[in-house]
Amino acid sequence: MTFDYDLFVIGGGSGGVRAARVAAATGAKVALAEEYRMGGTCVIRGCVPKKLMVFASGYAEMFDDARAYGWDVQEGPFDWPKFRTHLHAELDRLEGIYRKLLSGSNVEIFDARATLKDAHTVTLSTGQDLRAKHILVATGGRPVVPDMAGAELAITSNEVFLLDRMPKSILIIGGGYIASEFAGILNGLGVKVTQFYRGAQILRGFDDEARGLVAEGMRAKGVNLHLGTNIVEMRAATKEDLEGVQEGVPMESGKPAQLPHAGGGHGIWVKATNGTEEVYDQVMFATGRAPNTEGMGLEAAGVTVGRRGEIIVDEYSQTAVPSIYAIGDVTNRVQLTPVAIREGMAFVETVFKGNPTAVDHDLIPSAVFTQPELGTVGLTEEQAREIEPVEIYCTSFKPMNHAFAGRDDRVLMKLVVSKATRKVLGCHIVADHAGEMIQLVGIAVKMGATKEDFDRTVAVHPTMAEELVTMKEPMRTA
Repeated sequence: MTFDYDLFVIGGGSGGVRAARVAAATGAKVALAEEYRMGGTCVIRGCVPKKLMVFASGYAEMFDDARAYGWDVQEGPFDWPKFRTHLHAELDRLEGIYRKLLSGSNVEIFDARATLKDAHTVTLSTGQDLRAKHILVATGGRPVVPDMAGAELAITSNEVFLLDRMPKSILIIGGGYIASEFAGILNGLGVKVTQFYRGAQILRGFDDEARGLVAEGMRAKGVNLHLGTNIVEMRAATKEDLEGVQEGVPMESGKPAQLPHAGGGHGIWVKATNGTEEVYDQVMFATGRAPNTEGMGLEAAGVTVGRRGEIIVDEYSQTAVPSIYAIGDVTNRVQLTPVAIREGMAFVETVFKGNPTAVDHDLIPSAVFTQPELGTVGLTEEQAREIEPVEIYCTSFKPMNHAFAGRDDRVLMKLVVSKATRKVLGCHIVADHAGEMIQLVGIAVKMGATKEDFDRTVAVHPTMAEELVTMKEPMRTA
């Protein structure tokens, strides 16, 4: 049997690009197809533009803090068009780098949609059929929009980077990290933000104490967070809606603003489960993501697909079809860019280097770029106490920089420790730069460090992180 390629990768995100490049470095003949833009969700419509918006949104508080520290700073309005132009120029630059890396690795690029025809054949949207010894599916995921009347009026995290202008008011529906991050971002950029989440607390799955402090901090910064609340009905606002609304109506010279994505051009009327009715300049759904598997011919080719649309794979990322593998968000294992990259590397080790390598999904550090920021690794207090007796070392305080500026922001430093082994099972930080701190703590936790290892480490003073090595007595046991 003859093949056009040793490997054909479907999807030009971080995982697919890394796998293609590393496989090509072994001497394999590799091709990659991407139907949209090279770089995938993370680079084009996810991590990178979102983090740049996080940076931009933080300057409003920085101006206030600068004055408290003696600087004569004059604050002006945020210029969204200027920022957006710079943002998209940066994304174009990064996409160019991805393309250059692929071409420099002798990976053939197809700017087309690819679907599976059989175990070794992909069909491009150009009509071309190509055969490969191995096929790697790395098509990522997409935002889910609820099936309800009026949903087409709203945006998702994909479109927020493309808005012609910043809305004056927005309703964000959801309580996960994407919803909560954008609530903080848009609030910092001067948008009046309301957030609905149907659950009892945002950031489900994270440590209860940590997510409680994040929610408290978000409210203190101005986010109008409603828990136990969902949307019942939404539609384009009418003239009567605008006349009856009490707050949040975008008005310009006494007239409704002309809005992008809003049916009648005068805002979006929303009725909530708590009985309130409101008109918002914009509505954003952040209610989960789904794997990009629709219409790919997976099941016809013999690939098993789960009930959420995820590709079912084994520990080596191999599907039910031996020649077809899948990595990243399309497998719905751990939806993080660095994990997809690790899975891509492990795939190449297994298939092209003859070294069967399973991806270690245990103890993965992660950060949520809410405001305040959350960093976490390992077990939450709630998870740990279901497994074994634990001690909880915890402290919360006003950090020096915010206290001096007159802010009420609080920091949380928390260690979850096994009573039996003394290992640190989990660490949870709510603070500025929590993501930077948790990356380093993650190394210690991954190595199996004990509480006594933390205690033996000399504190770096004055820092927030020194509290991680100076907590001597447990706050509680469980």
